[in-house]
Amino acid sequence: MLGVGTKKVYEDELVSVWHMGLAPGEETGRHTHELDYLIKIVEGSTLEVRGPEDEHLDTVEIEAGKAVSFHIVGDEIHSDLPGYPTVPATHSAKNVGDTNFREVLIEFKK
Repeated sequence: MLGVGTKKVYEDELVSVWHMGLAPGEETGRHTHELDYLIKIVEGSTLEVRGPEDEHLDTVEIEAGKAVSFHIVGDEIHSDLPGYPTVPATHSAKNVGDTNFREVLIEFKK
């Protein structure tokens, strides 16, 4: 399994901070979220989310400037953003848009 971002840039006893970037057509690879987290979108695009068996789950447009929090509930991830799909904690994402996607992801250690 991969990490939850492209590069971990900071970690202490409370949080881990990741950068994540995807060029058009690039994908994250399958990974698992185990901690609640928050993302701040630096550059928005359209992402296709795929499940643990590589099944298509949803396609979401994520705008630059947004911040979204996610909570792990069992094996699912629930978002505070209305209309954002509930997805399995193990999934992958692919940038299917025409622009780069970049986010900062902050994991909250329990």
